[in-house]
Amino acid sequence: MPTMSSASVAAGRGITRERIAEVERLIRPHIRRTPAVEVAAADFALVGEPLALKLEMMQHAGSFKARGAFANLLLREIPQAGVVAASGGNHGAAVAFAARATGVHAKIFVPRVSSPAKVQRIREYGADLTIVGETYGEALAASEQWARETGALPVHAFDQDETILGQASVGLELESQAPDRTTILAGVGGGGLIAGIASWYAGHARVVGVEPEGAPTLTKALEAGRPVDAPAGSIAADSLAPTRVGERTFEIARAGVDRVVLVSDDDIRQARRALWRTLRVVAEPGGAAALSAVLSGRYRPAPGERVAIVLSGGNTVLTGLDEP
Repeated sequence: MPTMSSASVAAGRGITRERIAEVERLIRPHIRRTPAVEVAAADFALVGEPLALKLEMMQHAGSFKARGAFANLLLREIPQAGVVAASGGNHGAAVAFAARATGVHAKIFVPRVSSPAKVQRIREYGADLTIVGETYGEALAASEQWARETGALPVHAFDQDETILGQASVGLELESQAPDRTTILAGVGGGGLIAGIASWYAGHARVVGVEPEGAPTLTKALEAGRPVDAPAGSIAADSLAPTRVGERTFEIARAGVDRVVLVSDDDIRQARRALWRTLRVVAEPGGAAALSAVLSGRYRPAPGERVAIVLSGGNTVLTGLDEP
């Protein structure tokens, strides 16, 4: 049952800085304030200003998704049947974690592409898990059928205001931790994270999205002027390949994202290895995508440009990171 304050937030219109701040206060007791670490460019064999890295792999359930999950469960009326979610893995783990913390039953659908690390997390948190289909879209269809049959509340991974409001708290925290940043880079899948960050930083910093070449969801949508189906390949397919960007997230991203950069799977692999060698930080492929844009030179900061990068998740297995 939402509180009076949460009900007032849910009733508001638009994803404004004021609403984001209200939601951040609501979810604050349930989420971690993850570190933002400043790293010299030279540590990554770059030149220029130091980089600020927001370490969201240290969030509950291993990614930023816990923020949106708690926003949904605290802002919305939960039926007796509980909640249902479809996910490539991270959203499912986050909803399972938030449901356990709030005493709510959770049913999670993930496709077979979901990594074993994410499947294990969902099971550890006690959710009812079904692995179905090859893509996120198939898992989403199964979750929608479950909602119709049982009355469970759907918790969308990205295309829902409550989800976006929760993810926007990443931007709120980052601005307080690294207030001098002029550009923020974040990975894009369905668009919940980039839409939240763009909503918070609107007019305050440039926001740049980063996508795998094999999963250019926002890139294709911007070219078409609307969300359209895109390829769903890439080593980051379990977190950055939902076939198409959300309607709501596209609307926000089109207005608030400066540009989108495409990176290769090899760029992502190299970024993961660089993070491990330099900081002993483990990121999953989707979590390292934004950093890979800078390390590969696909995004080149201008002289004096101060960049912050969101490392969005760390639900992965420890293999290959020490390879050259």
